[in-house]
Amino acid sequence: MEFAQERSEDWWEVEALLDLCFAPGREALSSYRLREGVAPLALLCLVAREDGILAGAIRVWPVRVAGRDAALIGPVAIHPTRQGEGLGGVLIREVISRAEAIGWTRMMLVGDAPYYGRFGFTRLDGVEMPPPTNPDRVLGIGDWAGITGKVERADGTA
Repeated sequence: MEFAQERSEDWWEVEALLDLCFAPGREALSSYRLREGVAPLALLCLVAREDGILAGAIRVWPVRVAGRDAALIGPVAIHPTRQGEGLGGVLIREVISRAEAIGWTRMMLVGDAPYYGRFGFTRLDGVEMPPPTNPDRVLGIGDWAGITGKVERADGTA
């Protein structure tokens, strides 16, 4: 398995994988409103390929909470034929490692606490994703001490 930073020429192939892995209308999710019109954090967007075939991808986007920068992880997608092999965990660990290496002290995502807890993510009490996100699924890792409020786009709009 080869892991590399997502390149512009990977974009549509990754989009096709996301369409395959997620329900129709995925762009209607609240996290997409935070991403719209905002460039992803390219150094943290990764693809996993085996023999040139896309097996998985992870993207990361800048957001702000209470005027502080944070990295919003997701989506994470693994091709259905490769699910259950631990590839998602490898991508998440790699993103966390790379993010910390370049100075991102706060990362967050929307997901299942039992799954993401094994990577160190915990519930972010008082951090509010746009509705209709379930607050129990708003998870973070890193320096969140004293940070509460609404998650906003990196350009400061809700």
